[in-house]
Amino acid sequence: MVVTITSYNPADPADLVVAVEEPGAEAVRAAVARARAVQPGWLAAGAGARSAALGRIAEAVEAHADELAGLIVREVGKPLAEARGEVARTAAIWRYYAQAPFAPSGAVHETAAGPGLLLTRRRPYGVAGLIAPWNFPLAIPTWKAAPALAVGNTAVLKPAPEATACALRLAELAAGAGLPEDVFTVLPGGAEEGAALVDTADVVSFTGSTGVGRAVVRAATERGVPVQAELGGLNAALVLPDADLAQAAAHLAAAIAGYAGQKCTATSRVIAVGAAYEPLRDALVKALELVDDTACGPVINAAARDRLTAAVDSAVAAGATLLTGGRAPERDGWYLEPALLTDVPAEHPLAREEFFGPVALLHAAADLDEAIALANDTPHSLSTSVHTRSLDVALAAADRLDAGMIRVNAPSSGVDFHLPFGGAKGASHGEREQGQAALDFYTVSRTVSVLPGGGA
Repeated sequence: MVVTITSYNPADPADLVVAVEEPGAEAVRAAVARARAVQPGWLAAGAGARSAALGRIAEAVEAHADELAGLIVREVGKPLAEARGEVARTAAIWRYYAQAPFAPSGAVHETAAGPGLLLTRRRPYGVAGLIAPWNFPLAIPTWKAAPALAVGNTAVLKPAPEATACALRLAELAAGAGLPEDVFTVLPGGAEEGAALVDTADVVSFTGSTGVGRAVVRAATERGVPVQAELGGLNAALVLPDADLAQAAAHLAAAIAGYAGQKCTATSRVIAVGAAYEPLRDALVKALELVDDTACGPVINAAARDRLTAAVDSAVAAGATLLTGGRAPERDGWYLEPALLTDVPAEHPLAREEFFGPVALLHAAADLDEAIALANDTPHSLSTSVHTRSLDVALAAADRLDAGMIRVNAPSSGVDFHLPFGGAKGASHGEREQGQAALDFYTVSRTVSVLPGGGA
């Protein structure tokens, strides 16, 4: 039976962006085999060839920036300003990793005794299996593929079905920029294709839901294959009484409702400390009510919107107060008014799970200690923001918060692509992504001892 992958415009559900046949598990295994066959040649081509190829991809992305931004808007519903930003970041990531092939790949050490040469050298694993989500349809595939390719791996990418068109276009641009055949392959698909990729690749990188990610980790670990997984997070924002509350409210509204909250770094819990509670509550309600389509946009599909509205209704039925939003407007597309709730029971799913939408909970804390305890009381935390004018408070929070990224006087949703990216507890598994950490993940260290052969 032929299974078709379809991707629709979230702002106009009648608009079919792309429809392709699922290739099946055998096609994935064949693609990995082809990638493995060409990998030695890709590595042997040398640092200059790999650097030049990645640089040309960056140039191709920049040359097609308007087209790519429009495709992101159409396929995943990202607001145009954010789509343009993602395209610019995508080009910057390719260009950043284009310098990596020239970086040192090891070190020389002194012998413990006698003549000889001791050195360490990092080498690629072979074929990198990459599984990417839909919410950053160009940037996340790029920050997985670019470092893998830079250090000499080949790569096979399975994008989320909802981002199929963006991933296929990225592969076309890479091929048009002169990347050799089978060095970077994009195969659309679903669970069957993803499982086949995890079962055959030499190193695996996954970003997506917690449940699927844990299954990926188990499967790769059973094979003895290196694996990293980014599984999202339930991210908090701490607001102290001395903060610039107008600025904090603007930052929070952006982190809650920007791109309809469909970022793994989005803020879903706001913790107001002491006297900050009431003025922050009022300012944040106003800020969220001013958010429009240029910043928020639709959620990805009908199922996502239904799940979010049901969660809000369930929380209210359980005793929560809906301060603003949470309703689906009467219009085309999968839109949802940004929502802020308070007094949500601690055992409610909204308080414990990532819902991936423009919904946040407001909590009160008596002091910084209680605020940090609340922020840390989660099974997974990726990014936490702290809003204060006090350097002492900022440093104390940074030291005690259990999160992978801590941002002071900034939205939780910002990411620096040249620094390690990852979360705490259940938010991440394995090595960090991005920056030098990614280059380390896609390579294995070898220790080489060279001793005299003896004789004259």
